[in-house]
Amino acid sequence: MTAWKVFGRFWIDFIIGDDWKVAAAVVTALSLLVGALSLGVLGEAELTVLGGVVMVAAFAVGLAIDVRRNRGG
Repeated sequence: MTAWKVFGRFWIDFIIGDDWKVAAAVVTALSLLVGALSLGVLGEAELTVLGGVVMVAAFAVGLAIDVRRNRGG
C-alpha cells in the first residue's frame, strides 16, 4: 500500500471511527454553521454558542438512534 493510501485510511478511520452517524451529524452541523456564517445571519459569538448547542444536540440524537436500534435486538 502506498503511503497516501495508508494516510487516507488513517484519517477516515480517525474521523468516522466506530459510528458513521456521529461523523455525518458533525459534518452536517458544521456545514449549516458555515453557511449561516457566510450569509451573515448571526455574529461570530452567537454562532459559536449555537455551534456548541448544535454539536451536543447532534451527538444526542445520534446516540438516541443507536440506543433505540440496539435496545430491540
